Amino acid sequence: MDFTLQHLEDESAMRVSFDLMGVLRPHLRDPGAYSAQLLRQMAQGYRLLAAWQGHRLVGLAGYREMENLIYSRFIYVDDLVVSPDMQRSGLGSRLLSCVRDEAVRRQCDHLVLDTGLHMALAQRFYFRQGLLAQGMHFTQKLTGEQP
Repeated sequence: MDFTLQHLEDESAMRVSFDLMGVLRPHLRDPGAYSAQLLRQMAQGYRLLAAWQGHRLVGLAGYREMENLIYSRFIYVDDLVVSPDMQRSGLGSRLLSCVRDEAVRRQCDHLVLDTGLHMALAQRFYFRQGLLAQGMHFTQKLTGEQP
């Protein structure tokens, strides 16, 4: 299948991505707040790569370059989502490959992402893409209701 890949750069393009991003992030409810958050993230280096099949948005990969003492310079994949009807089409692999190529181009040492422990299919996909689990990600909610 032919897909066109391009980075989304402006707020109107980001609004178009809201429904598809909701497949991965169902807690997102407000397209305006979503676009505003993406703009803030873009100011911090976030990029959103979109895959189009004709005029239909079918995939997204959000990522940023970072640096820390664990990985040195790396690309962190915040978001990777493919339209449910396009899963198993190779699009997820293509998006991840493009992000990996960008990491190599930027001379990064690692490609890093997190996935939920409950996401067995995603974990299998990442293993097939050459990513290995190297730890656990711990979080603590600091606002709103506490467990």
